Amino acid sequence: MTINRTAGHLNIDKIPASDIAKKFKTPCYVYSKLAIEHSFNQFKYAFEGRKNLICYAVKANSNIAIINILARLGSGFDIVSGGELLRVLAAGGDPGKIVFSGVGKTTEEIDLALRKKIKCFNVESESELYRISDVAQKLNIRTRK
Repeated sequence: MTINRTAGHLNIDKIPASDIAKKFKTPCYVYSKLAIEHSFNQFKYAFEGRKNLICYAVKANSNIAIINILARLGSGFDIVSGGELLRVLAAGGDPGKIVFSGVGKTTEEIDLALRKKIKCFNVESESELYRISDVAQKLNIRTRK
C-alpha cells in the first residue's frame, strides 16, 4: 500500500505528508504514482493474452502528470474534447490509442483528431457520422470502419 503510518506520521509513497505540506502548503492534491501504476497493471495483466486497449477517461482527471504516467505504461485514452486531445498529446499519449467519445464534437475538433490520426471516434449520431465523413473527405483522409 502506498499510504501508511510510521511512528504516528502519515506517509504517501514513503514521503511524510508533513514534508509535502511544508513544501507545497495546504490544501494540495497528492497523487500516488505507485498506486496509479499498480492499478493500471492490474487491468493490464487481467487481460493479458487477449487483444485489448485499456483507455483512461481523461474527464476523470486531466492532470498532465497522471496522463504521462499512464501513457508511459501504454494506456489508451478516452477523450471528449479537442482540449483533452491536446492534453493527452502534450503528456506523451499515443494518438493511435485515443478514442474520441462524447456528444457535440465540433468540426474543428474532428479535423484536429483526424489530422493527429486518433484510433477512432465513438459516433454519437447519424449527423455526426456525416460530419466526420465530410471533414475526412476535405482532408483526403480515408477513415477506417
